[in-house]
Formats: sequence, structure tokens, C-alpha cells
Amino acid sequence: MAKLLMKGAEAIGEAAIRAGCTAYFAYPITPQSEVAEYLSKRLAEVGGTFVQAESEVAAAQMVYGAAGAGVRVFTTSSSPGVSLMAETMSYMAGSELPAVFVNIMRAGPGLGGILPCQSDYNQATRGAGHGDYSFMIIAPSTVQELADWMIRAFPLSEKYRNPVMIVGDGLIAQMMEPVDFDAVKAEEMPDVEGWATTGAKNRPRNLINSLFLDPLKLEEFNHHLKEKYERMAREEVRYENYMMDDEPELVCVAYGTTARIVKTAIDVLRAEGLKIGLIRPITLLPFPKDILRAESEKPHVKGFAVVEMSNGQMLDDVKWATLERKPVSFFSRNGGIVPNPEETVEFLRKEYERTQK
Repeated sequence: MAKLLMKGAEAIGEAAIRAGCTAYFAYPITPQSEVAEYLSKRLAEVGGTFVQAESEVAAAQMVYGAAGAGVRVFTTSSSPGVSLMAETMSYMAGSELPAVFVNIMRAGPGLGGILPCQSDYNQATRGAGHGDYSFMIIAPSTVQELADWMIRAFPLSEKYRNPVMIVGDGLIAQMMEPVDFDAVKAEEMPDVEGWATTGAKNRPRNLINSLFLDPLKLEEFNHHLKEKYERMAREEVRYENYMMDDEPELVCVAYGTTARIVKTAIDVLRAEGLKIGLIRPITLLPFPKDILRAESEKPHVKGFAVVEMSNGQMLDDVKWATLERKPVSFFSRNGGIVPNPEETVEFLRKEYERTQK
């Protein structure tokens, strides 16, 4: 199939359909309302169901119900809307239900602004809701990657019976790029008879629940979840290496659309002879901590440089992963301001020169 030129928000919706998703519930919020606009027409064409809920709280609860019935389902929102979905997120992890959540981040806190930001990193990776639970968090950097991971996210959520969240920002949702929807093969939904509430005429009934009044049983269940998350950490870490093959002296860490700007800056500085590379986390959770820790032990690495559109939320994870064996510097723009290549080049050049002293 030929590539289609699509806006990121529209690619999210089309990729979900290609993945076999048949239900989408959402409430409009900038900068991702075009997902709902696209699916309000497109889902009906494939026999799917779209409901514009009265709130983000209601949309998340609809996702809970559809997932419990064994349906491939997802929702999208933006930062404050995701905050309202937090209680249901915890319920779904506690009920071990597969679904996909998409957060197209905007600047905060509070209502903040509608421009791109990455300040929901902690919200996503630390669990927006209550209790000991985690989602798998995926951060694409291109519209193609956004579509690819939407297609992969549904079977991943079903593999672990746990929600998966894809995070982007207003930049990736609003930009237009060519997309090949056949680049990733969609997988069929596995048998849900063992857990979904699909009717129990010929089998024992299934119960969707996250309530444990016996503390010993709840503790046992939390240990079960912990083991599942540890398996995710062993099997599902994804990252990209860029210019890391020739023993760079400064290692950058950036994710999402910010990583694209960092790549441009690295290309400029490489032309000047500066040995700088990039490790781009694709899964923010599980975080590629072992990869960064291994780099921190290499003698040719003199330091790390983190670039984010936040006040330094991923920065904490980089410091933790590297044990700060080498200096970790930081550059950011915030409030909806995207770092430009020129200022990123200047920051990285200064940090590289500092490592040479």
C-alpha cells in the first residue's frame, strides 16, 4: 500500500482501526480532538462504535466496561483530561484489563496552555492513579512510529492483561508526515473466554473486580502484579541508538519529538568533529536503565546531557540509571515552547567542551 500523508492525530485513529480496535470513547480536548473527529466517521465505516462521552471520567469508565467485555478499545486525551481518568486507570490495572490510552501532552500545570510539552512524564511513569500499579509507557517520535506503536499496543496490552499508554505531544499530533500502515502487521485478539464477561452459558462465570477485603489476598495479588511488571521490564525495553557506534564522549538522552531536535543538533556538531551520541528511550516504562548504566561505566563516556520539554522529570531517571557516575547536565524549554536546533546545538557544544577539561 502507498504511504498516506496524515496528521498525527488522524494516524492514531486509522492505526487503531488497522489494529482491530472496534470501540473508542473520548471527550474532546486540545491538541488531540482530531482523533475523535476522524473516528466519528471512520469507525462507523468498519462497524465500530464511537461515543463522545460527557467527560473524561465517563470516557475512561466506558473503556473499562468495553475492555471487561473482551473488546479492543482505546481512548485519547490530553494532560488535564488524563488526570481525570486516573482513578479508572488504577481500577483497570487492578482488574487486569487490556486497553490503550493515548496522552497527547500539553503544557501545565493546571489548564496551562495548549502547546506541546513533556511535563506529564511523571504522571505517566509513576502511575497517575492510586495503588501499586504500572502501565507500559511508549513514546514515539514520528507519525510513522506513532502509527506503528498504536498497532503494537493492543496485543501488548493483551499479552500482559494490562493497559498500555502511548504518550506524545501536540507537535506529533498536529504535524503531517507520510505513513505506511502496512509497516507493522496487526495481530488478532487472543481468546478472551478465560477472563472476559462474554456470557457464561457454557463455562464458569468470569468476574471483573479489583476489590480484596482480605489483606493477605490483596498482598498476594500485589506480588502477582509486581512479578508481571518485572517481566515487562525484562522483555519489553525499547530504545534507539543514534551515533553511538564510535565511542561518543557525550551521550544525550531525549525522547519523543524532542529527540528529533537533538538528532539535528548532533548532526551539526558531528560535522564539527564533536563525538556526541543519543540514546532515545522508546519505552519510558520500562525505562532502559540497564543500557544507560552500561554506558556510564565506559571510560570513553565523559558525561550525559538530557534534553526535555519539562523541568527535568526524565532527568531523575537518567541520574538514577547512571548512578551519576558521570556528570549529567540538563537543558529544557517549557510552557509550550519547543527547543530549537540552534539553542540545542549551543547547549551540547558547551557541555561537550566541559567534558574535555
